[in-house]
Amino acid sequence: MKLHLWCHWLLLVIGLVHQFLVYEQPCVITHRRTRISYPCNTKLAVMLKTDLTKVHKELYTAKSQPALIFVPAGHYVAITGKGDPDGPVFAESTQALYTAAYSVKNAYKQAGQDFTVSKLEGTWWVEQEGYPRDAPREEWHWQLLIRMPDYVTSTIVQHALKTAFQKKQLPLLQKVSLVTLAEGRSVQILHTGPYSEEPATLKVMEHFIKEEGLVYNGRHHEIYLSDPRKTAPAKMKTILRQPVK
Repeated sequence: MKLHLWCHWLLLVIGLVHQFLVYEQPCVITHRRTRISYPCNTKLAVMLKTDLTKVHKELYTAKSQPALIFVPAGHYVAITGKGDPDGPVFAESTQALYTAAYSVKNAYKQAGQDFTVSKLEGTWWVEQEGYPRDAPREEWHWQLLIRMPDYVTSTIVQHALKTAFQKKQLPLLQKVSLVTLAEGRSVQILHTGPYSEEPATLKVMEHFIKEEGLVYNGRHHEIYLSDPRKTAPAKMKTILRQPVK
């Protein structure tokens, strides 16, 4: 009986040691097709799925009244263009960007570092001063963005883009890249309703900026919390952000 009990405890200890060796030690996982190495900690990779909207909750939530926040630097897959957001170039750019984001996600998922694809974002500007909405839509410049975890590297992004292009043959995938955006001090506010009604919310934010003695320090930024294909225009939620100094 004692021998049986001793064997039971020995097997338990061996199991715990094995679990420690397998799950606690740092490792390098090599992609089977590409020989690209992905550094990781297996225990964290198995247990966690990064969701940046929860990690950076303050950046993806806002109230109907403007507030001053600090936006740290972050990595984004991005594509830049110009023209009417209802036009074909904008739609094709959005498709290419989402294809890129999910391709990068899948590459890291295979290495045990899965993450949730974040919300679509966009910065907007025109050549002259003022908000883009004050200019003809054909003159709007935009950069569409999807935030990536900090561990995402340009090397893996470029490989994922090449793989996606081979499968999808989307020409605009060649315009997608990994960029760093550092906005710092910013004012943001939640807009509820269709995009066409944003000017009223922007006026509230503009008044707040003047009252606080701040000035604009970067491009107008929008974060699209709602899917326009599934949400009624009156219930659409968009975070409007303006870097300031």
